[in-house]
Amino acid sequence: MTVVVTTSPGFGKHGKVPALIEEAGWEFIRCVDAAEVAANIGRADFLVVGLVPVTGETLQGADKLKAVIKHGVGVDNIDIPACTAKGLPVCNTPAANADAVAELAVGLMFSMARFIPQGHASVTSGGWERRIGSQLGGKTLGIVGLGNIGKRLAKLALGLGMQVVASDMYPDEAFAAANGIRFLSLEELLAQSDYVSLHVFGGKDNAALINRDSLGLMKPGAKLINLARGEVVDLDAVAESLASGHLGGVAIDAYVQEPPAINHPVFSHPNAVFTPHSGADTLEALENVGLMVIEDIKTLIGGGMPARCLNAKNI
Repeated sequence: MTVVVTTSPGFGKHGKVPALIEEAGWEFIRCVDAAEVAANIGRADFLVVGLVPVTGETLQGADKLKAVIKHGVGVDNIDIPACTAKGLPVCNTPAANADAVAELAVGLMFSMARFIPQGHASVTSGGWERRIGSQLGGKTLGIVGLGNIGKRLAKLALGLGMQVVASDMYPDEAFAAANGIRFLSLEELLAQSDYVSLHVFGGKDNAALINRDSLGLMKPGAKLINLARGEVVDLDAVAESLASGHLGGVAIDAYVQEPPAINHPVFSHPNAVFTPHSGADTLEALENVGLMVIEDIKTLIGGGMPARCLNAKNI
């Protein structure tokens, strides 16, 4: 059996996953871009998807393919209707990397609050610039998208003594009530938060969710974290808001183009922190995701339908 894997470098390499794959005897073909996927899709029994888009064109010639499985949560880069039309189940791995992403969000808040990247750069360049930061305790964190990741982040933030508000299309009122979280409109959340952390899906519905107008609603000096998708944030607007001093800082992990074009002015601002779409990159999360992918492949091989299938009712 052949598994084609796109840009998910950690899949199959951590924890119990390698032994399970060896035991199963599966052949792996790792592809770094759409051209390599197209060249190998005809051999694939299963397609494990990272960040390379899966479109109707991708699926042309996929005569052996039995399912498309996302190595992660967000499926905005998978054309689910096109998969459904070919009778292909689409699965993902919800919550498998939620802790990893939430912990990075906290790390990025600390990085901005205490100027950690700037302090590192100062010391390693022979300087000794001590900057006065601020504590997270007592500050308000606004979480846009209170799903699995948002909920993990909320609990971490509450443990640090932060106040938490949230915005969500499908609010979990029971979770919010149990944890003292208030649901607000996006506009209200932006106006009240010292830190805003984005955890929504990408796609056209959330394109430029954070733009000039929404940035203008934020408190002067507030800080923004994007661990969602690149298109959720208008980078031009962010650069302008940083330059004016209205936005106090930004931390970005996801980009429209990856790697991004670093000639954009946002990348030269001293109050901006960047990571290479690594929110889910921990040993524990990669093992969790890998185990879920293997479980779903084995279920499908056995003639079953994984509980995590997103289009089971339509195929």
